[in-house]
Amino acid sequence: MKTLSDRYRQAHKEAKWALGLALAYFLWWYGSAYMFAPSPAQTALPELYWGLPLWFLLACIVGPVIFTLLCALMVKYLYQEMPLTVDEDTPDA
Repeated sequence: MKTLSDRYRQAHKEAKWALGLALAYFLWWYGSAYMFAPSPAQTALPELYWGLPLWFLLACIVGPVIFTLLCALMVKYLYQEMPLTVDEDTPDA
């Protein structure tokens, strides 16, 4: 990164990706927790997968695994290493 503005541009890009991934995780969790939950009128026990209801399996087991992998991929391919020190002799623009 040559200039300070390039560093800010990269930091903003990384922040947008991080916020997007956090929002996507919330939507995944909310959707799987509430769309696959049994209705309150249902009196029978829900069908179990590996001993867990589907909504719990998707929201609390599968979701965190998927989004942890997505986070690792994001850090590996989108984030760039940059120095935190500011050189006095380089222009800011």
